[in-house]
Amino acid sequence: MNRKVISIIKYILLLAITMTLLIFAFRGIKVGDVIHEMMQANILWVLFSALFSVIAMISRAYRWKLLIESTGYNAPLKKTFYSLMVGYFANLAFPRLGEVTRCGSLSKAASIPFTNLLGTVIVERVIDVLSLAACIFLAAVIEYRKLGDFLNDNIIHPFMEKISGLFSSSAFIIIAILLLGLFMYLIIYYFKTNKQKEKKSKLFYLLRDLSSGLQSIARLKRPWMFIFHSVFIWILYFLGVYVCFFSLNSTSHLGFGASLLLLVAGGIGMSAPVQGGIGAYHLLVSQGLMLYGLSQQDGLTFATLLHSLQLLLVVIMGIASLLILFSGSKKKESELTIQRY
Repeated sequence: MNRKVISIIKYILLLAITMTLLIFAFRGIKVGDVIHEMMQANILWVLFSALFSVIAMISRAYRWKLLIESTGYNAPLKKTFYSLMVGYFANLAFPRLGEVTRCGSLSKAASIPFTNLLGTVIVERVIDVLSLAACIFLAAVIEYRKLGDFLNDNIIHPFMEKISGLFSSSAFIIIAILLLGLFMYLIIYYFKTNKQKEKKSKLFYLLRDLSSGLQSIARLKRPWMFIFHSVFIWILYFLGVYVCFFSLNSTSHLGFGASLLLLVAGGIGMSAPVQGGIGAYHLLVSQGLMLYGLSQQDGLTFATLLHSLQLLLVVIMGIASLLILFSGSKKKESELTIQRY
């Protein structure tokens, strides 16, 4: 089975999971009613939320630029932002494809080694995980009862049920043996391909460049700016959720604590391995709002409104960025062709 067929199967499987999550989130709810409530939203507050999202994207692009500078390369902020948006757009097609796509786009646009960029993206992902963990801790302090109920009902309890079912079946033993066999095979394969030091494999160079990218955080020229933007990004996410509360009558009474809890719920939802967090985001955010006394329909209305806003921004700016980078590369190729003659 070739890679193309495997990729198609993976895409269909993930799409099926996305649709299943959406169906589960909207169970017993008329989609038409949700859309009708969304149309009643105050557009001014929705635009404010969109503004915070756009500023957060620019801030994220600038933070990535700081990481790239620490590897010894310089990338213009415009190209960094365009590549970031192309990556977000690619994530709508296939989860985690965006990380590779944005590295490839910027590598071509700014002539920076792909693996160096990939290393910086890995650093970003680690920082994002730590940031989300910090938000979970903060929410646990401020909204400890509601967060505890949310995590238990939507994550811990379902996970423990699946684990207990796995341990009680012979499937666990089979999976453990297969994973052990795969691990042993990878170790043997690695040592065989690197047996002769003078013939270093592609894996060696890949790991070397990735290591260089990962070490970039220790070589930051402006570490305080990096820390500032890492915090600023999540503050903007928080404000984007908070101001959107005022766009709907059903959520206009909610405060900062609810915004923080939904930031955590939405962050977990967007981290799910599905296209653009679709389904997982709707399910978790709506369940989070139900902890504050909202109905399932009202929760889904807010979740769909906020997610649709993000989706629209990514599609518009992603396509525009793709066209700008493509036209820029074509112009560069034309100039090189003219110079040859």
